[in-house]
Amino acid sequence: MFGRPKNKSGEAHRYYLLPGMGRANRKRRHVVRFWTIIVGLATGLIIGIAFYIAHRMSMGY
Repeated sequence: MFGRPKNKSGEAHRYYLLPGMGRANRKRRHVVRFWTIIVGLATGLIIGIAFYIAHRMSMGY
């Protein structure tokens, strides 16, 4: 009644990986994170250059 629930064979509940929790998915998430950072930096650089050029043109240089 008290304690950990056991199944009919007397074993305690086992830990199972759910879909998407394995090594392959961890590697895939790492690749996605890497490319997300690269695309974010590139987008920021492009927007920064556009602002810089717009500011230079408005100043008359």
